[in-house]
Amino acid sequence: MARILTGIQSTGTPHLGNILGAIRPAIAESALPANDSFLFIANWHTLTQIKQAELMREYTYSVAACWLAFGLDPQKSTFYRQSDVPQVAELTWYLNCFTPFPMLANAHSFKDKSDRLSDVNAGLFSYPVLMAADILLYGANVVPVGKDQVQHLEITRDIASTFNRLVGGSLVVPEARLNKETMYVPGTDGQKMSKSYGNYINIFLSDKELKEVINKKIVTDATPLEEPKDAESSVVYQLYKLIVPSDRSAEMKSKLEAGGYGWGHAKKDLLEALMEGYRTERDTYNRYMNDKAELDRLLAIGAQKANAVADQTLAMVRSCLGY
Repeated sequence: MARILTGIQSTGTPHLGNILGAIRPAIAESALPANDSFLFIANWHTLTQIKQAELMREYTYSVAACWLAFGLDPQKSTFYRQSDVPQVAELTWYLNCFTPFPMLANAHSFKDKSDRLSDVNAGLFSYPVLMAADILLYGANVVPVGKDQVQHLEITRDIASTFNRLVGGSLVVPEARLNKETMYVPGTDGQKMSKSYGNYINIFLSDKELKEVINKKIVTDATPLEEPKDAESSVVYQLYKLIVPSDRSAEMKSKLEAGGYGWGHAKKDLLEALMEGYRTERDTYNRYMNDKAELDRLLAIGAQKANAVADQTLAMVRSCLGY
């Protein structure tokens, strides 16, 4: 049985890109009998960006509610808050002592901001080591990653190999799984959907707020209503075909290319597809967000399982280091 680990930061409510590109695939994988999935909310990583306690709590609950709304079964996977397993902090310190400074100085998480050092805190600099601890603490065999995280996974592998070689440890050296077919979800401006670009769609907004995002933020060209339109280059159509059956997306494409069907019509159809297609998930999300005690209960189940595994790994690490 392969142990697969996936974490998502709690920097805000997961957007449509997070859901289609990471959350739904991870949930589908967790349901397979051959997999042992560890799925966690990386709220310690979030501290490099967010310092407000109430916002941190709310975002953490929001991520948990989203996972559960899309069908995550806490009984079939280990689903937990990173901060509920404090052993990860202890392991991070040990691993820091096996990590060369130049390795972290060359990591994308730091290097991308190295020209603005006033914006870089020590947590951001050692981000890859905390990520390594997240993975190695649970003996994960496989870690699905996007292209921007491949380097960090290589750092994890290097740290684990060095630890094992120098002190006779038995940390599992994980494999990165780069899904070349990972769904590309465009944002409202046509770039990849991202919180950092501010071009994301939060499907859990109220109907009125979601309508405003679709109508006012999605970029379209000035092609008149009666003229044919290039569906494939349209953000509206690209989003629509990701969330509806192929026959419905083909129908929109035909109408756009025939003319007499404007961007306003297309946005209206996209809005309806989002509201109706995710009606159950939106309702379930709101139910969980109104019942934080239930979220705490479900996360505690996963934390108990995660802590048991973490204790075993730390016992080995401490023994290797003479503690």
